[in-house]
Amino acid sequence: MNRTQDLSRAYSNGAFIPGAETFPARWAAEAAAFRDQVRCELGLPYGTKARQRFDLFRPEGEARGLLVFVHGGYWLEFGRDSWSHLAAGALARGWACAVPSYTLAPKARIAEITQEVAAAVQKAAGMVAGPVAVTGHSAGGHLSARMGCLGLERVARVVPISPVAELAPMMQTAMQGRLRLTEDECARESPARLALRCQAHVWVGAQERPAFLWQARLLSEEWACPWTPAPGRHHFDVIDDLTDPGSALIEACLGGL
Repeated sequence: MNRTQDLSRAYSNGAFIPGAETFPARWAAEAAAFRDQVRCELGLPYGTKARQRFDLFRPEGEARGLLVFVHGGYWLEFGRDSWSHLAAGALARGWACAVPSYTLAPKARIAEITQEVAAAVQKAAGMVAGPVAVTGHSAGGHLSARMGCLGLERVARVVPISPVAELAPMMQTAMQGRLRLTEDECARESPARLALRCQAHVWVGAQERPAFLWQARLLSEEWACPWTPAPGRHHFDVIDDLTDPGSALIEACLGGL
């Protein structure tokens, strides 16, 4: 690999999405409105650190199982508060949904973040009976994919959405100054280099940057699992179908479990 090549542009999403600057405020507003309308338990601890918290959304009646959504932001940004509305599709199908925060880089290394998310999944699973599916977007796609490699009890399926499945290119971006990835960490934390231990379906927007299409296809090939390039979807709106109980994305997450 040519270490002198700067891949920052290849992994820049907002620069290629019209109105990209409006999405974070929209996500936060939709999430806040959703929390006011549903049964939820907010800020549940899964550890002692400030960001080791998750929100749990429950359907009417007994839950059929648990979906965990892990947020993105290149392991550097966001928290659980911006994504509550993405629980809507799961709730409508009778599933509970947990949305965790985690310690962000550079305060935590990616390997440490992986372990935090695993702890959040296990804590939430202890509160909801039935099968567990884990999905996540972008960096959260990476983290949800990592959950598929750990052999966590009751995790039946992972659905990484627009995942960073191979971490080595991140070392050639401007983010490396904060991520501080090493060759060894890339080897241990890249899902595309690790064995899958449950069901999986990789999802990505068909209109995403070539780097993310490559990442998604790479993971599906290494894992020998299905992948779906969602027509017309880019990196910021590919997650919207999690709000629709009848969407193909929700079916990929929960169908048959």
